[in-house]
Amino acid sequence: MTRLAPAALVLLLITPIAAHAQVALVEEVNSKSAGVQSMDYVTTGRQIRLGKQDTLVLSYLGSCWRETIAGGTVTVGTEQSDVADGTVERQKIDCDGGRLILTAQQASQSAGMVVRGLGAKAVEPEPQVTLFGTSPLVEIKGGGVIFLERLDQPGERQKIDTGGQLLMKGAFYDFARSNKALAPGGVYRASTGARQVVFKIDPGAKPGASPILGRLLRLQPAI
Repeated sequence: MTRLAPAALVLLLITPIAAHAQVALVEEVNSKSAGVQSMDYVTTGRQIRLGKQDTLVLSYLGSCWRETIAGGTVTVGTEQSDVADGTVERQKIDCDGGRLILTAQQASQSAGMVVRGLGAKAVEPEPQVTLFGTSPLVEIKGGGVIFLERLDQPGERQKIDTGGQLLMKGAFYDFARSNKALAPGGVYRASTGARQVVFKIDPGAKPGASPILGRLLRLQPAI
């Protein structure tokens, strides 16, 4: 009987999962035939058919490419799209790459907890993702309460009830739309229910509706 090397076995187990991973976010779409809507996630291998006058803006979570596509057939890849019979313009966005995917998978109760020892000073947890805009776009499907606590400086806490707010597609709370901003360089913990993520705001980050990839915070676990 043939035995697989450990590395080959791990690759074999991971490959089917990676093949169906959510790798890109539809930012905008102007089409009746595309089969996707704004703020939908798409997986590797997904085909999107656009009419000659149709347009699509697709942002890749891992590679930070933002694509503006006009017409043709779009095949979603792992880092960028293959576009047949259409045109594509790509822009590199400041974002935290593959960690945008990981934070959605690791947003559990244990993630980002402050570690305390007997008689020892609290240890600040390592940020799981860095945001490049001070006005996060928080994924919190169905709404709820978001608790924010600043970890690098004591005293700053916020409680944001999104239940009465207009969520984008019922899943995204936009700080920019509510004229809210966090401190550049700050380290925060965001939590809702049993899910939480520790994140850092880049020191050079600006407020407002900057590119989505640079300020996306995924409190909603990936499906």
